[in-house]
Amino acid sequence: MQRQTTIAKAKDIERKWYVVDAADKPLGRLASEVAVYLTGKNKAIYTPNVDCGDYIIIVNAAKVAFSGDQEAKKYYYNASGYARGIRKRSAGVMKREYPVEMVERAVWGMLPKGRLGRQIYKKLFVYEGSEHKQQAQIPEVLNLKY
Repeated sequence: MQRQTTIAKAKDIERKWYVVDAADKPLGRLASEVAVYLTGKNKAIYTPNVDCGDYIIIVNAAKVAFSGDQEAKKYYYNASGYARGIRKRSAGVMKREYPVEMVERAVWGMLPKGRLGRQIYKKLFVYEGSEHKQQAQIPEVLNLKY
């Protein structure tokens, strides 16, 4: 008797809502674990070409931690396309002034690139403080390993 692999269909997927508290969690470890839940790799029905993941709400993005002296030595770059149009900001500046963008960029770096990755990325919601707008979805608290 031969077993068949189940391929997930978009209509069969049940999505949950999770809240993650980013306070005092290392940024890279937080982003990698969130990416697993966004893509659906934690589920038995995971299929690489289908968006099987859940919705993730990250709160307290301004309180995320860095290991070592990454706040001073890690840099984020933006290029406008014009000559000398590159902007360089340290992780400390990003954490103070743009904490939401910093966490979003970390998670985006761990998602697949392309049409499916953009679709998965839309299920991520990041907030600077402890309040969020998705109370109506009744999200569960997700305790990450680190």
